[in-house]
Amino acid sequence: MVPEVLSQAEIDSLLSALSSGEVDAESITKAHAERKIKAYDFRRPDKFSKDQLRAIQMIHDAFARQMTTALSTMVRSMVSVEVVSVDQMAYDEFVRSLVQPTVIAVLEMYPLNGNAVLEVNSPVIFAIIDRMLGGKGETLSKPRDLTDIEQTVVERVLMRILELMEESWSTVVDVRFRFESMESNPFFVQICPSTDMVLLVTLKLNIAGVEGIMNLCIPYFVMEPMIDKLSSQHWFASTGRKDGSEGRPILERKIRSVKVPVALELGSVTLKVEDVLQLQPGQVIRLDQEVADPVRVIVGREVKYLARPGISRGNFAAEIIEAVSRDPEEEDSQS
Repeated sequence: MVPEVLSQAEIDSLLSALSSGEVDAESITKAHAERKIKAYDFRRPDKFSKDQLRAIQMIHDAFARQMTTALSTMVRSMVSVEVVSVDQMAYDEFVRSLVQPTVIAVLEMYPLNGNAVLEVNSPVIFAIIDRMLGGKGETLSKPRDLTDIEQTVVERVLMRILELMEESWSTVVDVRFRFESMESNPFFVQICPSTDMVLLVTLKLNIAGVEGIMNLCIPYFVMEPMIDKLSSQHWFASTGRKDGSEGRPILERKIRSVKVPVALELGSVTLKVEDVLQLQPGQVIRLDQEVADPVRVIVGREVKYLARPGISRGNFAAEIIEAVSRDPEEEDSQS
């Protein structure tokens, strides 16, 4: 509401009325206080603060961008995904707002207790199925339940969506979304009592010209253990750029524990396929290297050292005698 701006004449008139007693200052204050009263429905208590809803909005804005790219690759067409709203409501209101039949995926949120629901409108689902099976992305004029083959295609898409959702949520909390089951009738899905408050994130999808809605519904009691971490400040802190000085020791320790394949090349030879096919047990292949020549040590796919082969404590071994430096011109040609 835009506040009213009084002119100087109106201000002078109001002051004179107050001084003469025509207007009671106490009644003005009381009227102003009454205007601040906000209706509150105790049947629908607010569970999420505005800051928490703002953080959830940011999480799913990032999810929408990732989903746009992933779905475009899967259906080989232009896709747009955007967050329409982030709201809280009673679970029965959410169920009554859905149209039958639809596609409802029941999800587990590990390590949290309880289930969530991911609902996607039928027009969008059938457009995705049609594109992935080689069609033009057309949807059905009359929605119906999915066949077994269509369910397999949809499950593959849902698995990819859940991966992206996990990645987006990981900026704030570590949650693993796991697909549990699929339903078409929302009244058969009872993840919480009908009067319980739930978080509802609504996204609008446009796939090959077909528009639809995707809803993510999470009961409040499921999110309650991590509710303190859902704040815009926490989101900015976890996604903000850092200089990397704090994480450098951790990164170095992780790199040192990475395993890389190491092999010794005793020599090499080029043979024709015909000669290889005619090889028999007991025959000898002459390599291009003498016994006294150093062998090459290959780390990953590159020659890093020259070594002398031998035996140490009963095992085959190699003694490093020289490090191999690569020619800069060779590096440029390979890059």
